[in-house]
Amino acid sequence: MSAGFFVNEALFPHHHSVLPAQRAAAKAQQPCVLWFTGLSAAGKSTIADLVEQGLHRAGRHTYLLDGDKLRTGLNRDLGFSAAARSENIRRVGEVARLMVDAGLIVLVALISPFRAERDKVRALFAAGQFIEIHVDAPLAVAEARDPKGLYRRARRGELRDFTGIDSPYEAPVAPELRLDTAALDPARAAQQVLDWLSGRPLDGAG
Repeated sequence: MSAGFFVNEALFPHHHSVLPAQRAAAKAQQPCVLWFTGLSAAGKSTIADLVEQGLHRAGRHTYLLDGDKLRTGLNRDLGFSAAARSENIRRVGEVARLMVDAGLIVLVALISPFRAERDKVRALFAAGQFIEIHVDAPLAVAEARDPKGLYRRARRGELRDFTGIDSPYEAPVAPELRLDTAALDPARAAQQVLDWLSGRPLDGAG
């Protein structure tokens, strides 16, 4: 077991009477997590926001967890080394799991560059609850957008371990959905997600 992670043998979790299925039934929806992964500037946050808007208009109960926002609060103590990124993904996965347990449709917009870490998060959920969405933009396209100037800073050596420059991005092998954002604008990409979700039984808790 790695340093910093342990199970306290004095902990005895209480078994609560209200079950996840009951929370989902109260919201008349099947909870899940939509995990948007891709390079910086691929369009993850923009697309996730548009998808949440569409779900909200449809009366769904949602919450959007954005990587940058989480790093200003819950994960502000973490850097960008491989170990810190692993812990960042672990924490976000655990928060998403609790929100799914509460009956919500959770949208996560997070670079989450390492395949093994995303697979660990997937393992937290029941079959069909983790929906991996690869927001796929080639590095050249993402770097040309560079709305925050991060790629330019990384190229100058001002940012270390930057995904796509001196730290790898491991693309999903078999995501539930792939969005080619070199060809799709955000609105069309978001509609692809909503169309895909429309084929799922979102009503009810069964």
